[in-house]
Amino acid sequence: MIEERERADNDSPWKEILEAYFPQAMQFFFPQTAALINWERPHEFLDKEFQQIARDAELGRRYADKLVKVWQIQGEEIWLLIHVEVQAKSEDAFAQRMFSYNLRIFDKFAQPAISLAILCDADPTWRPNQYSYNYPDCGLNFRFGTIKLLDYQQQWTELENSDNPFATVVMAHLTTQQTSKEQGLQERDIRNLYRFIDWVMILPKALEAEFWQEFKLFEQERTMSYITTGERIGYERGKEEGKQEGEQALVLRQLQKRVGELPDEVRERIQSLSLEQLEALGEALLDFSAIADLLNWLQAHQTV
Repeated sequence: MIEERERADNDSPWKEILEAYFPQAMQFFFPQTAALINWERPHEFLDKEFQQIARDAELGRRYADKLVKVWQIQGEEIWLLIHVEVQAKSEDAFAQRMFSYNLRIFDKFAQPAISLAILCDADPTWRPNQYSYNYPDCGLNFRFGTIKLLDYQQQWTELENSDNPFATVVMAHLTTQQTSKEQGLQERDIRNLYRFIDWVMILPKALEAEFWQEFKLFEQERTMSYITTGERIGYERGKEEGKQEGEQALVLRQLQKRVGELPDEVRERIQSLSLEQLEALGEALLDFSAIADLLNWLQAHQTV
């Protein structure tokens, strides 16, 4: 299940999560570039423009590429080329491919792009970040931003304490990547997967569906007697009641982390919310900083 396999580009869960939480992705992975951007102005995904420069390129497998138009704080427009790469092993042509896409954007649209790469592979030594050549009368050094998910293994406590949703994405990726190398799950991995499974319920539907399909395949492959189907893990959540209870538990945990311990009366009000209200609260609470924010939201959205 969790082994890297060929997927259609449109089915990439990374593409889904980047679109859903793009500002958070930039702030988490590339904070220096994110600091240049005016996030009060809307960003725009330039899918048609990227298709024009990538359609005829046969430079290796693309996993998830997003071309995004944002606005700098000073008011100028800039384009960001975000690439997510999942490779079982290093790829010699990767840096050349990054340069080629960047050059194609400039050639076709007369617009420079900031190229950034998120490397999700399991090879700690593969760290491409530039493409260059040098001759006596001509040379080139093209640098691009790179982050390596493996590096976050040493920052697990910081990931657990982070409010950025991509901290949980990284924890989920690293955990599933690690378990693909083992014959079974350790107790710590199971606890982490419980949290990831609960959290993934608020992700875009395409990502949620793919996660659960892969997890079911993983259980079948490993024949794990200590992980049962149905209610214990809850991945077959066809019953609305089970899904609502899971959403309640998730929202309550997130609220406690953001605004502190909840009074019993407030917990009861949250437990009385419909599934649709719980999902809306799950999105709204990302902006809460005090319990007053929660009370104001309940006052506006709940009929007592």
